[in-house]
Amino acid sequence: MMTLIAAGEAIFFLPFVVARIFRPTVLDVFGLTNLQLGTAFSLYGIVAMLSYFAGGPLADRYSARRLMTSALVATSAGGFIYAASPSLGVLTLLYGFWGMTTILLFWAALIRATREWGGDATQGRAFGFLDGGRGLFAAILASLSVVVLASLLPADVASATLGERTAALNRIIWLFTALVLGVAALVWFIVPEPQLEQGDRSDTTTSFTLKGMRKVVSMRKVWLQAIIVICAYVGYKSTDDFSLFASDAFGYDDVAAARIGTISFWIRPFAAMGAGLLADRVSSSRVIVISFGILIVGSLAISMGVLEPGIPWMFVAIVAGTSVGIYALRGIYFALFEEAHVPWKITGSAVGLVSVIGYTPDIFFGPLMGYLIDRSPGALGHQHVFGVVAAFAIVGLVTTLVFRRIGR
Repeated sequence: MMTLIAAGEAIFFLPFVVARIFRPTVLDVFGLTNLQLGTAFSLYGIVAMLSYFAGGPLADRYSARRLMTSALVATSAGGFIYAASPSLGVLTLLYGFWGMTTILLFWAALIRATREWGGDATQGRAFGFLDGGRGLFAAILASLSVVVLASLLPADVASATLGERTAALNRIIWLFTALVLGVAALVWFIVPEPQLEQGDRSDTTTSFTLKGMRKVVSMRKVWLQAIIVICAYVGYKSTDDFSLFASDAFGYDDVAAARIGTISFWIRPFAAMGAGLLADRVSSSRVIVISFGILIVGSLAISMGVLEPGIPWMFVAIVAGTSVGIYALRGIYFALFEEAHVPWKITGSAVGLVSVIGYTPDIFFGPLMGYLIDRSPGALGHQHVFGVVAAFAIVGLVTTLVFRRIGR
């Protein structure tokens, strides 16, 4: 499980973590607008959608060890291009490449391995530990990377030239690239090959995977779970905006804004693990209802403009509270497979269907967020973003209640 945790977070270091923590710096170094960066994310999402669907049956046929190692090595190769500060066109194509490496070969294999580790009775714990552990790993790395950025820039961060900021960001990218390669080696040497009997091997034919996909498509609760994931994932994508919000609305410099971004990272392990443990006691769907309620309150607080620039503790409290709802949802929404009664042997296919629908925010939310922020500079654009998040959270809450009603 520790290896799965490390791999599950390291695979997204280069595509997402760098931009999430250092968004103001990334925009300046690459000379991008929020909409342009959102467009690059969108290409990632388009490729990922196709990869989710194909990657599900793939995970039902091949070992997690081989799929995940290949994905990590290929993703790290993109870091060599990223560190060269490429043009917008090359950067967009790079995100498309990462959409394939992080999803087609990796995602369904990770989820299936986690579900098998959890067994029949501790699905909430398994997925809560996975996402919580990933969050702890990310929080430690995020905090260290902020320290590294500060050490690479002048004491007066605001006086740093574009060249100094570019050099600092590139060194951080190289650091993350090396970490991804290291985790790939860890997966190869620690995650075992499955010991399958001959009868099990016969189930991994193409006809079986197609049969499994048809079975999954016919399950109504799986479709509802996909909608729940969409709404929860919109909340997760909004965490990309925390550091830029701190910069635009409160005037924080690059390092201070990055520190605000890391607050959300530190909330993640505690929220996800706590949600997972609670889910095994009272059911995953009930915890998801509570989590959507928390997300609604936090998002509405930001969208209604209740935050005052002169009261930084209030901003930190809202970011922390909203993050609790976001990461509790993210920690356990795949644990709903047990309540949806998805057969174990078609877990990969179920992950493919839920993901291809549930992660569509990778396509539309980045450009939407960039458009809203660029259209209304300052705090107002960010308020509009969290108004959208609140609307999706309300839809997610209603869908979860329907899911629970069908279950009863």
